[in-house]
Amino acid sequence: MGKFEGKIALVTGGTSGIGLATAQMFVNEGAYVYITGRKQNQLDTAVNQIGKNVTGVQGDISKLEDLDKLYDIIKREKGKLDILFANAGTGDFLALGEITEEQVDRTFDINVKGTIFTIQKALSLFPNKVGSIILTGSTAGSIGNPAFSVYGASKAALRALVRNWILDLKGTEIRVNVVSPGVILTPVYDELFGEALEGVMEHNRNTIPTGKVGTPEEVANVVSFLASDESSYLTGAELFVDGGLAQV
Repeated sequence: MGKFEGKIALVTGGTSGIGLATAQMFVNEGAYVYITGRKQNQLDTAVNQIGKNVTGVQGDISKLEDLDKLYDIIKREKGKLDILFANAGTGDFLALGEITEEQVDRTFDINVKGTIFTIQKALSLFPNKVGSIILTGSTAGSIGNPAFSVYGASKAALRALVRNWILDLKGTEIRVNVVSPGVILTPVYDELFGEALEGVMEHNRNTIPTGKVGTPEEVANVVSFLASDESSYLTGAELFVDGGLAQV
């Protein structure tokens, strides 16, 4: 029997990378999982890859009506939620002097506003106020990166929110933690760097204390721990999955 047998989980941004790896791990451990994504074709591909005990719901977390639709489906079909991995996010590179209003609005609408309401609207679905919520942060919220300030600020905001939310949730058994990946080789890196990707990866291998970049499965392992009863006395924490990058 898997450690999530009988559990209902939601993974936002579950169509690729860390979200997809985590959704697959949850299913392998017995959970029924809902995943979200903005593009229906990618959502269909992810559902087919996971193969069983999964439902894909198309939507954009920055649109509150899409979140309402998502939670209406979960409530109608399963009646509860035990695990929420608020993973959906976005980011791109623009240096100070080039930052645009559109970039700021898009990044904060998805990474901050969208995450806030993903979590707030889910609270009533946790049975007896028991459950685990995990947010995807980033080492970018703790260390500087050229031209990545808007993204880093949005992830630092999530860390600050969690510190306050654990006080708002005092008296419940809903735990909230942050997993902050470092350099994890996902399809997003292809989109960000294109032909420069291998050079970027080589630079990171020389910078990261472990001498390698991470995999989505390595992050999923930590999310699985935070979602499980193995971390029952852990809340308000930020766990870095970064090969030591943010620690030096």
